[in-house]
Amino acid sequence: MTEPGSAGWRSAVARIKGVSLRYGKTTALKGIDLDLPSGIMAGLIGPDGVGKSSLLSLISGARAVQEGQVEVLGGDIADHAHRESIYARIAYMPQGLGRNLYPTLSVFENVDFFGRLFGHDRQERKRRIVELLRSTGLLPFADRPAGKLSGGMKQKLGLCCALIHDPDLLILDEPTTGVDPLSRRQFWDLIDDIRQGRPGMSVIVATAYMEEAERFDWLVAMDAGQVLATGTPGELRRRTGAPTLDAAFIALLPEEGRRGHQEVVIPPRRNAEGEVAIEAEHLTMRFGRFTAVDDVSFRISRGEIFGFLGSNGCGKTTTMKMLTGLLVPSEGRARLFGREVDPGDMAVRRRVGYMSQAFSLYTELTVRQNLDLHARLFGMEPAAIPARIDEMVSRFGLGEVLDSWPDSLPLGIRQRLSLAVAMVHSPEILILDEPTSGVDPIARDSFWRILSDLSRQDNVTIFVSTHFMNEAQLCDRISLMHAGKVLISEKPDVIMEKRGAATLEEAFIGYLEDAIRKAADAEPAEPEAAPIHVASPGAAHPTGRTKRNRFFDPRRIFAYARREALELRRDPIRATLALLGSVILMFVIGYGINMDVSNLSFAVLDRDDTTVSRDYTLQIAGSRYFTEKPPIADYADLDRRMRNGELSLAIEIPSGFGRDVARGRGVEIGAWIDGAMPARAETVRGYVQGMHQAWLTQEARRIYGDAAIAGSFQLAIRYRYNPDIQSLVAMVPAVIPLLLMMIPAMLAVLSVVREKELGSIINFYVTPVTRLEFLLGKQLPYIVLAMFNFAMLTAFAIFVFRVPFTGSLLTFTAAAFLYVIATTGIGLVVSAFMNSQIAAIFGTSLLTLIPAVQYSGIIDPVSSLQGAGALVGRIYPTTYFVTISRGTFSKALDFGDLWSAFVPLLIAIPVLLLLGTLLLRKQAS
Repeated sequence: MTEPGSAGWRSAVARIKGVSLRYGKTTALKGIDLDLPSGIMAGLIGPDGVGKSSLLSLISGARAVQEGQVEVLGGDIADHAHRESIYARIAYMPQGLGRNLYPTLSVFENVDFFGRLFGHDRQERKRRIVELLRSTGLLPFADRPAGKLSGGMKQKLGLCCALIHDPDLLILDEPTTGVDPLSRRQFWDLIDDIRQGRPGMSVIVATAYMEEAERFDWLVAMDAGQVLATGTPGELRRRTGAPTLDAAFIALLPEEGRRGHQEVVIPPRRNAEGEVAIEAEHLTMRFGRFTAVDDVSFRISRGEIFGFLGSNGCGKTTTMKMLTGLLVPSEGRARLFGREVDPGDMAVRRRVGYMSQAFSLYTELTVRQNLDLHARLFGMEPAAIPARIDEMVSRFGLGEVLDSWPDSLPLGIRQRLSLAVAMVHSPEILILDEPTSGVDPIARDSFWRILSDLSRQDNVTIFVSTHFMNEAQLCDRISLMHAGKVLISEKPDVIMEKRGAATLEEAFIGYLEDAIRKAADAEPAEPEAAPIHVASPGAAHPTGRTKRNRFFDPRRIFAYARREALELRRDPIRATLALLGSVILMFVIGYGINMDVSNLSFAVLDRDDTTVSRDYTLQIAGSRYFTEKPPIADYADLDRRMRNGELSLAIEIPSGFGRDVARGRGVEIGAWIDGAMPARAETVRGYVQGMHQAWLTQEARRIYGDAAIAGSFQLAIRYRYNPDIQSLVAMVPAVIPLLLMMIPAMLAVLSVVREKELGSIINFYVTPVTRLEFLLGKQLPYIVLAMFNFAMLTAFAIFVFRVPFTGSLLTFTAAAFLYVIATTGIGLVVSAFMNSQIAAIFGTSLLTLIPAVQYSGIIDPVSSLQGAGALVGRIYPTTYFVTISRGTFSKALDFGDLWSAFVPLLIAIPVLLLLGTLLLRKQAS
């Protein structure tokens, strides 16, 4: 540890001068002035929403500076050149368990990806990865997907990814939030060992756990976007005269922030042995071969506050869901007030209030509307709801925010709102899953005073899970759980006494370590139990930093391309859409837009019923285009049968038809055509008119002989390229460009937007990857995939739809290659404007389908378009690939005939790539 007054302490790794930051109308930072010493572990302390994460994102370069100046590692972070030069000297772990990881990639593949981004060759990557995984205890789990790791293991893996390049500055944003005490202790032991191996490395940490902040060298206390105080933990305690950092932080808050605060004291229970409210009897829950909860049994009395503690992934949340009926246990029974839990029994469900770990209220509804909705969902009498809402508002202090949106509320008030919603229907049992994670100490104490009142005054049974040991000590009894099993259920003081531990945290860790040691006989120990001795990956080979190309490095492109391909291969939904989506749509569109009409159903209303009228009917029935149905009785029958779709054509032959034809009089025959589909109706009309004309000619020859048609002239029509004028021959070659536009563009846009949604885009922001490298890496797998789709579509067109291919296959393939580069490029351009996958899907569908169908010559020639439509048609890549597709399929054309259509495709590729590069942001704004 660097001592105050040393040279390392006096220099600053980061200097913040007059920095303010806003998100829309919300101010995250207000005029911050701060120097963070180098060579030490500096901590930012405070609850969620005070500006810690915002400040760290500015220091790391992940977010653009709006106001003020941020100097990091000797230069202005807002300067592009300086930021590019220090990416390889900074490591940044964002807030959230495993947020910088890729769930479908294995432990090894995740670290390998970061090694590629920082330019290590294959041998160097392997050496560093093995050292890091061995030192953190993750080596036995190198092939396990990151998404299947426990919380502590995810954080260790995230740290391995951050340390692969020997950074000078390590930034950790709440790395242990939501992690159990044993994993937290091991994580900080790991950091201490790393610092011993790299004494010059600076570490900046944000945390909401005051007990772990005690081990930091220097602290910055923050609230409401401002710095309250700085100094060592001891200095902050001495300055406030507080025994703990928790108390010191409360004392540092402004008067209005701590007004009325009191230490939480839970009164003793009046009826310690009352009715059993919750009972778990040999509960077991399996998901396939994995056993999440294994033979769990306990009883909770009415009015008791029962704490549920355990390691990450031990089955706490699963147990809670079985008790509320959200999950049906594989074995065992759950009872509430003596009645077995039945998901369909609303009488029991109404007696339970459940508050999930994540905020789960409707953000599009106001506070009042959320309360009203949940009251109605639980079947409260409408007349009683307003009074109950007023009671909840008063009890939980929500009067000033009744008409506010939940998203705009501070975290502490949001938690009170969640509790009010869970209580609105007056439940007798409250099940709370980590309700105070990230909440400031004052809000946490206020929350627990409410729980105390509910338990002691209203006799509400409270079942709460938590990782805070000071909260666990407020419970009447607690249960410790690990690997799906309950280790012990007792009063907190009794548990400490049995272990001979001075604190509940020591007792908790002792029980966990014993359980892990017992499990080690049967299988490899979990990394949480592995001894941690870390040296810097580069320490054994002091060859200096790997030489990196700052501007363009194919290894970084390949890193993203390889990772994208692996994720795609392991995501069955995306892989199915990518591989089979275009073929399925080809079948749907190919047959759906078929303009050929055959087997049309028709019937006749024959009012003449003569030989001539029956001959007229046979003229239609004998055509391959029509299928005759039973005769029509009257107009009502005609209307009914056409309305229900039985008939496409109805013929009305008037009385006296045969007589009038024989005498050469004018006759009017009625033809009723279903006009719901105009194009189809026009085709039917043409068929009927042609048939009618042929019948007239036949009758004239029969009555007057050949002289009736002597001297008549006919126009002989011959069709080239599609002699039978089949719709499929014309439309299928046009469907291929349409699908190669929509599907590859959609997959490309989703590949970027998905990273924005999941938060892994942060790896692009804080690593040396350039915008061009990122886009090319994202694009390459989808170009390969699109070419595979092209091959399938072409094969289906030729062998399934029987469309003859008469031109140059090499020309068609070369054009398709250029075309899919352009279509994936369009997707990457669109991704710059989208932040959610749903918006990306709808937006890309509209932006690709409309121009491709309307303005690219698939239906109407581009030469016939005017105004904006003509402009779109001339610049849109689909226009030219449609020309090439139809030319090679039907007109036997080759490159010599089609070279002019290649030129716009060649121009579109660099234009789209340049546009995508310019629009893509290397920092969050």
